[in-house]
Amino acid sequence: MKKENVYYATGKRKTAISRTWLVPGKGEIRINNRPLEEYFPIESLRLQMVEPLKLTNTLDTYDLKASVSGGGIAGQAEAVRHGITKALILADPGLRLSLKKAGFVKRDPRVKERKKYGQRGARARFQFSKR
Repeated sequence: MKKENVYYATGKRKTAISRTWLVPGKGEIRINNRPLEEYFPIESLRLQMVEPLKLTNTLDTYDLKASVSGGGIAGQAEAVRHGITKALILADPGLRLSLKKAGFVKRDPRVKERKKYGQRGARARFQFSKR
């Protein structure tokens, strides 16, 4: 959805869903109305989240506002990254090739496998006893 230089996209990873807005600005990033450093205290997650902006040299070009829910902190960071990627493609379709090469465009389909009945977990069985 494009609305007067506001680019909106939804990013997903595992059970985390991120609604992401990119607005032309000076590079301010807010997640759930909190600063980036406060919401993601782990440096590696912050770096992973802003990778698409660094790759396309647009870190200082857009202000980012994201609303993220569900999942854990790592899944949320990757969901925001997916949302940023999709919003950047809406803003400039020419960036798609470089983002696709880096592997940011495709949603990571891996999710937790469900537990099966008669078993201890998804694949782990109960211990077999002959006697």
